[in-house]
Amino acid sequence: MFDILFPDTFWLLALAHFLALLSPGPDFFLLTGYAVRYRLAGSAYICVGIALGNAIYISIAIAGWSVINQHSIVFTIVQYCGAAYLFYIAIALLKSKPAAFNLTTQTVSLAKSKQCIMGLASALLNPKNALFYISLMSLILGANSTLMHQISCAIWMTMVVLVWDLSLAVIISQPKVQQLLAKFIVLIERCAGALLLVFAALMLYS
Repeated sequence: MFDILFPDTFWLLALAHFLALLSPGPDFFLLTGYAVRYRLAGSAYICVGIALGNAIYISIAIAGWSVINQHSIVFTIVQYCGAAYLFYIAIALLKSKPAAFNLTTQTVSLAKSKQCIMGLASALLNPKNALFYISLMSLILGANSTLMHQISCAIWMTMVVLVWDLSLAVIISQPKVQQLLAKFIVLIERCAGALLLVFAALMLYS
C-alpha cells in the first residue's frame, strides 16, 4: 500500500523538504511578527494561508511550470509584486508601537479572512517557492514517479508546512513564552520587519 502511494525516494524528499522549512524565510518572519503580538488567535489562519499557497505551487509543480519556462516576464512580474508585498508588510511591522500587554486579558485578534489572505499572499508572491518545489520533485521523484506518488507527496508537504507553522504559532503563544517576549514584542516585530525588507530587496536584485 505504501509503495502505491509513495515512491521509493519519499523519505529523501520528506527530509529535504523539512530541512528547507528549518531555514527562515519571509513566511517565517511574517508569522513570527504577528504571532508574537496577536498570539494563536491572530496568526493561526496565516498558517492556513501559507499552507494553501504552498499547495497551489506544489500543484503547479506537478502540472509543470511551462508558463514560467516560456515567458520569463511572468516570473519577473510575480517577483516584483512579491517584493512590493513584503515591503508593505515590513513597513507595517516597523511602525509598530509599544502597547499595554496583559497576559490575563484576551488579545485583540485579526479577522480570519485577513490572516488567511496575508499568509496566502506571502506564499504566492514568492515565485521561488514554485521553483523550489519543481526542483525538489523533479530531482528527487524523477520522471518515473506516478501521478499518485506526486499527489501523495503534495498532500504530505502541504500538511507538514501547516503543522510546522501552527506549531511555531502555538509555541510563541504559550504564556511562559509570552512572558519572556513581553518586553521585546516591539523589538521582535521591528526585527521581523527589517528582515522582510531584506528579503524584499533580495527578490528585487536576485
